[in-house]
Amino acid sequence: MKPVYLFLQNGMRFCGSSCGFEGEALGELVFTTAMGGFLETLTDGCYYGQIVLDTFPIIGSYGFISEDLDGKKPALNGFIAREFCGEPSNFRSEGTIENYLKENKIVALSGVDTRKITKTLRDEGVMNCIITENEELTHDQKEKLLNYRVSGGVEALGTKKSEVFKNENAKRRVALLGFGEHKALLKELLRRDCEVILMPYNSTYEDILSVSPDGVALSDGPGDPCDNTEIIGEIGKIAKSGLPVFAMGLSHQMLALSQGGKTSKLKHGHRGASQPVVETETGRILITAQNRGYTVSEKPANAEIIYGNVNDKTVEGLKYSDINAYSLEFMPNDASGPIDTAYILDEFISMIDKKNER
Repeated sequence: MKPVYLFLQNGMRFCGSSCGFEGEALGELVFTTAMGGFLETLTDGCYYGQIVLDTFPIIGSYGFISEDLDGKKPALNGFIAREFCGEPSNFRSEGTIENYLKENKIVALSGVDTRKITKTLRDEGVMNCIITENEELTHDQKEKLLNYRVSGGVEALGTKKSEVFKNENAKRRVALLGFGEHKALLKELLRRDCEVILMPYNSTYEDILSVSPDGVALSDGPGDPCDNTEIIGEIGKIAKSGLPVFAMGLSHQMLALSQGGKTSKLKHGHRGASQPVVETETGRILITAQNRGYTVSEKPANAEIIYGNVNDKTVEGLKYSDINAYSLEFMPNDASGPIDTAYILDEFISMIDKKNER
C-alpha cells in the first residue's frame, strides 16, 4: 500500500497507508467511539466537511451492505482507521469497505496510532487536518490547513424537492424539513402512522402552512447552527404558529436560537453510540447515539432542560412553556446503536393528537 501522511493543525504528523481513493483530503478531524455502524458513519450527513477517525481497532469486518447506508453517498471528506478488514465475513456482505471508499472517491488512511490521535483531540479539541502523499506540507497546504472551516453543509445536503411518503394507516400528516440527515426520523414517523411530507431545507413558514400539516418535524444536519440565519427565522415563525414541533440535533440548536438561546462549539464533540443521557425529571439514565459538535450553551428563558449529558452536563433536550415544542440532541431511535430512547418520539405524536382533538 502507498504511504500517506496525516498532518494535524498542531504540527503533529503520522505516517500510514492509503486504503481508499488516492488523493488529498482536507477537513476538520473528529473521532467516533462507535464499535459498529461504520456504514452509517460513512453516509451520515452530519459528518459533512470532516475527516472521521474511528476509535475501534478494526473496521469493515462485516463488509459493505448497501441496505445499511444512512444516505445515498458519503458526506465526509476522509476516513481513518487503525486497520481495515480485507476479508469481511457476513452473509449480507456485498464487498469490502476499501472498495466502497475507492468507488466513492473517499480518501482513507490506516496503520496510524488512532489511540494517540484520539487522546490528542480529547486534550486539545477538534482541529483541522490534511491527508496527503507529501512528506512535508507545502506553503499552500499550510495555508489551507490553517484557514479551513466547515460551511455550507445544509445548503449542500438539505432536501431540495418536496416528496410525499404515503402511509396506508395514516392518522396524521407531518411536514418534515430536511436539513441533511432525515432518513431515521422519516422512518420513525412512518412507523407511527404518519403521512410525511419531506420539504426543502429552505421552506418558509407559508410553504409549510400550504400543506396543512398536523405537526412539524425538523431534522438533524451538519455544521454550525448559527450559519443558518434565515432558517432560524422561519423556525421561529413555525414555533409561534401553535403547531406541534419536534426538533433534533442541528434543528434542536436552531430552535433554541430562534427563542433567544445561545449555542457554542464543543471541545471534541459527542460522536458515538454510547453517550449517557439523564432524564432530569426521573433521574433515569439512557444510552444514546449522537453525532454533534455544537451544544445549546444558554437555554432560552421559555425552555426547561428535560435531558442532560451525564459526562459533561451539556443540554440534551428542551421543552418549551409558551410554544408547542420540544427538542433533542439525539435521535430517539438509531438503527446502528441503542434503542433506549425510542419511546420519546411518541410525545410528539401525543402532541399532534391532542391538538386534533380540540
